Amino acid sequence: MRIARFVTDAEPSYGLVTGGEGEETIIELNGDPFYQGIQQTETTHRLEDVRLVAPIIPRSKLIGVGRNYADHVKEMGGEIPVSPLLFLIPNTAVVGPNEPVTLPSFSEEISYEAELAVVIGRICKDVPVERVPEVVFGYTVANDLTARDAQRTDGQWARAKGFDGSTPLGPWIETDLEPEGLRISGRLNGETVQDGSTSEMIFGVAELIAYISQAFTLLPGDVILTGTPAGVGQLGPGDRFEADIEGIGTLVNHFRN
Repeated sequence: MRIARFVTDAEPSYGLVTGGEGEETIIELNGDPFYQGIQQTETTHRLEDVRLVAPIIPRSKLIGVGRNYADHVKEMGGEIPVSPLLFLIPNTAVVGPNEPVTLPSFSEEISYEAELAVVIGRICKDVPVERVPEVVFGYTVANDLTARDAQRTDGQWARAKGFDGSTPLGPWIETDLEPEGLRISGRLNGETVQDGSTSEMIFGVAELIAYISQAFTLLPGDVILTGTPAGVGQLGPGDRFEADIEGIGTLVNHFRN
């Protein structure tokens, strides 16, 4: 199932996206599917008649994983981590598909990072690897924007990874997906700049969630960004970036000063 959040002329609602590409319909849901389950209403919209927003705004937290693809570690001049490298992102960083992102004034070096994002579906702690599928609600596409100059100078990544608009998510959450071996790509102004597979992760989804849940209680709607393949580069005003993951869809954003 594809679960989206959308607006018409009212408050954001959740919806179930059905139909093939170009013929999608969104069936409005009753309430919050994270707490009330999937309750369809009789209200439907053509996808083109609504505006999609971020499919989830975490009530609690987003957790990023750095240096989780060997080729990306190599291009950044780092060393392969012996355990997952984690950082926290505030929920004010989240924006949705097709939303313009204002580049922060404090940085002159913002880069894109196409990533698979995991959305947690239930409260959990110390999750064994074999039980990870029980706590996953679904998967979406992320662009983990990074202020590289701030990342180098600050000594920690809160500002570099957590500025307003730094975490576009969308276009929806896919609940029926196996995360292994998915093609993940990024296109800058129509040119493919990232092209990898989730099979190249140093630490896979199940291993990451088991490790992260040892430290943090995970709540419904929490989001985990799982790292980016090689090919990261710089964004500037007027640029368009498309992050695409097989089986989910394409997240598109434009950038401005």
